[in-house]
Order: sequence, then structure tokens, then C-alpha cells
Amino acid sequence: MNALVTGSSRGIGRSVAERFVRAGHNVVMNCLTSQERLEAVVRELNALGGGQAVGLSADVAEYSECARLFSYAEKNFGDVDVLVNNAAVSYVGLFHEMRPEDYSRVINVNLISVMNMCALALPPMLRRRGGAIINVSSVWGRRGASCEAAYSASKGGVNAFTRALAKEAGPSGVRVNAVSCGVIDTDMNAFLLSDEKTALIEEIPLCRFGLPGEVAEAALFLAGAGAAYITGAVIDVDGGY
Repeated sequence: MNALVTGSSRGIGRSVAERFVRAGHNVVMNCLTSQERLEAVVRELNALGGGQAVGLSADVAEYSECARLFSYAEKNFGDVDVLVNNAAVSYVGLFHEMRPEDYSRVINVNLISVMNMCALALPPMLRRRGGAIINVSSVWGRRGASCEAAYSASKGGVNAFTRALAKEAGPSGVRVNAVSCGVIDTDMNAFLLSDEKTALIEEIPLCRFGLPGEVAEAALFLAGAGAAYITGAVIDVDGGY
């Protein structure tokens, strides 16, 4: 199985890529940072054994860059069987203080990138009558978060897009699902102060932040045969939050 994972140089995306490689699958990794940094992560994953990893730096908010990424995937492994849309950015602050370019960037990276990647992944999947698309979303896409209005809107869009696309692609055997993450222990949440972390943990029934690897396990499940009758789902990985 060949997988393409966006935003996979660190955090959730890296854990997803690692879990797929350990399971024996080939993985195309992607990030927006330097190619050199990405290749260092690729070397780490290839040292694990199992599947093979390659990587290409590309801005998935741009359609032309997504097309370049798919060409790279096809050159290395052939058709993409599983697409994991993980690339995302956040912005913490009052919405009325955001500049248009700030909220446009959040929407473009978090939502438009998902549409770009799906537009390119779907035609071969539909022809083969099979494939899996997994979109990484957030609990804020359902609940909304103060001082993260643009981020919440982008993830709400991901949820709605996931459900709608699943209905379109289902008759051709292509499954589309999302993993809705709670508070996961990644760099994106590193800005939280100690008391803010404590307050969040008190709201989580499992009394802790989630781990990137726990999201990766959900993604691997949704990609596999065990999830053959699951599509259009937005599955919570949030500790009951």
C-alpha cells in the first residue's frame, strides 16, 4: 500500500508516517520546511525497517505544488492508495485583530489544501474503484474555540467536506473519513502555559493530553480492511473531551 501524508515532518503527521512505515507500507512524506530537514526525518523512518519513505517539501495550499507532490509520489511508488491530509497551521488571537492574510492563510492551509489533494487523489482512486482518504480534523471544528475562530472554521469545513465527499465517492469504492483530534501533545500546543494545560486536562475525562501515536493508530485503522464499511465518519480521538 502506498500512502501520502501531508505535514509529516513532525507531530501527528510524522507519527502517522512512522506507523504506516512500521506496518510495511510505502509513504510519501511532505512538509513546508526545508527539503534537508524532511530528508533527515525520512532517513530516520527508513532505518526502522518495514516500508520505504521518501519526502518532498511542498506548499499544499497551492494546487500546483500539490500536483508536483503527486507526480513525485507516482514516480517513486505509483498510484496513491491512501491519502492522509494532516497539514495545518493555527492562529491564536482575537478574530477582529487578525489581518485578512492571516485568516486566509489558515483557511488555505487547513481546508483548501485538503480540497487540492483530494482533487488530485480521487481520479485514479475512482478508476481503480478503491482507496482511502483520511482528513485530520479537530474538536474545534465541532465546538468552536475562543481566539481560534479561523482555525475552528477551517476544521468545521474539513468535517463537512469529508461527509459530502464520502457520499460522492462511496459508490466507486473510495472511503473518506476524518479523525477529529482533541488536545494532542504536539508543538502546536506548546504555547499553552502550565495553568492553561492544567485547566484543559481537568476537562478531559481521561485526564491527559493525547499522543500523536494514538492519532496515527486511528489513521492506520481507517486506511485498512478493518474499516471497509466506514465512510463519511468523523471519529473523535479526544479522550472524551
